[in-house]
Amino acid sequence: MAASTHWLATATAQAVLERGGNAFDAATAAAFVLHVVEPHLNGPGGDMTGVFTTAEDPGRPVILMGQGPAPAGATVQHFRAEGLDLVPGSGALAAAVPGAVDAWLLLLRDHGTWELAEVLDFAIGYARDGHPALARVGSTISAVAGLFREHWPTSAELWMPGGRIPEEGELIRNPAHARSLQKLVQSGAGIGEAVSSAAHTREARIDAARREWGEGFVARAMAKAVQTPHRHSSGTDHRGVLTMADMAGFRASYEDAATLEFRGHTIAKTGPWGQGPALLQTLAILGGFDDDRLDPSTELGAHTILEAQKLALADREAYYGDADVPLDYLLSAEYAASRRELIAESASHDFRPGRVHGREPFMPALRTEYVPPALAGDDGGSGLSSGVVAGMAGVGEPTLGEPTPGYPTLGEPTPGYPTLGEPTVEATGETRGDTCHLDVVDRWGNMVSATPSGGWLQSSPAIPELGFCLGTRLQMTWLDEGTPSTLTPGKRPRTTLTPTLVLRNGVAVTALGSPGGDQQDQWQLLYLLRTIVGGYTPQQAIDAPAFHTTSMPGSFWPRTWEPGGAVVEDRLGDDVIAGLERRGHRITRAGDWALGRLSAVVRDPVTGVLQAAANPRGAQGYAAGR
Repeated sequence: MAASTHWLATATAQAVLERGGNAFDAATAAAFVLHVVEPHLNGPGGDMTGVFTTAEDPGRPVILMGQGPAPAGATVQHFRAEGLDLVPGSGALAAAVPGAVDAWLLLLRDHGTWELAEVLDFAIGYARDGHPALARVGSTISAVAGLFREHWPTSAELWMPGGRIPEEGELIRNPAHARSLQKLVQSGAGIGEAVSSAAHTREARIDAARREWGEGFVARAMAKAVQTPHRHSSGTDHRGVLTMADMAGFRASYEDAATLEFRGHTIAKTGPWGQGPALLQTLAILGGFDDDRLDPSTELGAHTILEAQKLALADREAYYGDADVPLDYLLSAEYAASRRELIAESASHDFRPGRVHGREPFMPALRTEYVPPALAGDDGGSGLSSGVVAGMAGVGEPTLGEPTPGYPTLGEPTPGYPTLGEPTVEATGETRGDTCHLDVVDRWGNMVSATPSGGWLQSSPAIPELGFCLGTRLQMTWLDEGTPSTLTPGKRPRTTLTPTLVLRNGVAVTALGSPGGDQQDQWQLLYLLRTIVGGYTPQQAIDAPAFHTTSMPGSFWPRTWEPGGAVVEDRLGDDVIAGLERRGHRITRAGDWALGRLSAVVRDPVTGVLQAAANPRGAQGYAAGR
């Protein structure tokens, strides 16, 4: 079974499974296809996190760590000297070391069975021969067309050939991207000329491609490209700081998962260098309530869930990062009980991190609006037209909440809320997202959940010889000294990418995840509550009405928040929504089918029966299997 956010990725994964490949071959092939067919949501210059189990050890969840660190030159002092008070949401200065490609190749080497050429053949074909453009690709390009024309000419040449924006269904090609993948394949295929036949193995060929990525033509092109100053979301021009040494110094890795027991299930997530444990903290808080307070379809359940999420996300901001995080205490029953006591009958509008002995929680600047210093009082002299400002604003990962006043989200607005430079989107059920996701389980019981993101076409100027651009994950960090997520060379930004694995009786039974930035774990929480507590089927849980809180500082530039804010699908019901408003929640209605892009695969370890489910919102996600 395979499920993902794009039908071509799911079809690719299923084709690999049908031809005898395992879940890791299939997931890798699908991931490289997602780079091609959802270029506005992810790319090879981005990052990913995954969680998997193998058929040989189905009770051990393993994290695939594809989040690159900050480059050596990415210091608080450098950014401050550039006149910045936040890491920009777009431009190469915000680029972490790209981690996705090396992570996928590591997984393929160690757990796959196919040759790299076979795995990449699907993506190479779609990039070289073309694939039908999604409507959202065209609208995203339209939103940043002015930026591309005025400031990022390489992106204009790649994504607006002849000045045209691709229309929905039009075949779009990216020959440079195809050539980049072919070079990686060739780097492995040619090693037999230089090494003994004994070393000329599948694993050695994949390692050769990894070296070419990190030390060869890709690294050279990236290091050269960032030296050209270009416009950032700050409204100012900067060079990037990524170097070949940064690229050569990074390798993806495996880590133990953070886990929590909930209602007879083990939930596995990344460590606190990602936001994953915030889901575990929320479950720990909710675990002390009776089941009637865990139903997302009721006023009491939705209120309780929203309040628990606020508390966990406040702790995320206060304590999480690539640092010494007191996770054992944050996940303890004692701490969860103390947080549970804070949930009252009315909605909190406060930022309330908990207290950990011997530590002071980081308290970020709580902005409801943000204007970059360079644009404060701007009278047009910055060289930014209003359309370009709109395109720049949130060129980082778009959020699924009410747009920040004056700085709408880019290309992926909440239905019913207009963005500058793009027509109003009516609440017609069209999906909104900002990342990709895929889940695969094979006949042997191998299971993988992965969330690729970053390096989307609107994040930084395209690198012509590669056919893609760098990501902007450093915007997850702060330029305040002494926080757990302060920008620090060699440290990973606190990523929002957060796939989930569920185990029962010591065996993996579910892999799931969703795009959505800060909302990823919030929507996955609803799935877990509905399936584990409510008895829903996977598809019923994905289809059910969704909601999330915006009452926390956003992880993405411009890092604003909406105190007491909650975004809901209208299908939650007028009575429930009115009840939430009476309790003090500041409600934004998103439309009937607007929130969440979950997918999941499920395996019954007793019968061996497999299931898969995908998001119907937007008619783009797809699940397949037999």
